[in-house]
Amino acid sequence: GRTHLQRFVIHRAVQSTTMKTVFALLLALVASAAAFTGTPLQLTRSSPAAVRSNARSTLVMRERACDLLGKTANRKARVVTFSHKRIHKVQQVNLQWKRFYSDDLGRQVRLRLSTKGIKTVNKYGSIDAAAKKFGVDLAKF
Repeated sequence: GRTHLQRFVIHRAVQSTTMKTVFALLLALVASAAAFTGTPLQLTRSSPAAVRSNARSTLVMRERACDLLGKTANRKARVVTFSHKRIHKVQQVNLQWKRFYSDDLGRQVRLRLSTKGIKTVNKYGSIDAAAKKFGVDLAKF
């Protein structure tokens, strides 16, 4: 068997590696907690041009909503199966990136519109008329 001194040395070595492991896990936990304290989901409709001018970050999380009508997902939809189980599902808005020429601004504006919003722009004849009707400031886009 081992002597008392050998057992003591092995015990200290195990304690040392255990402490190192605990310290490493604690450090990883603190680092991961710091990683998840980032910016929250942005619910305002910021324009891609304004985002590009920001030097820090070019990526921004946008709400899945129409820039003109404000349509959002239907979260109350249900699927009824053959056995008549009712399963909830989300019906997303059919969003499309679309460029329109604004006569008021004298430039192109790029909007994320629902297909209903695109039909609305066609109905009013121009993006300027539709934006005026729904109170949207095109200078932000």
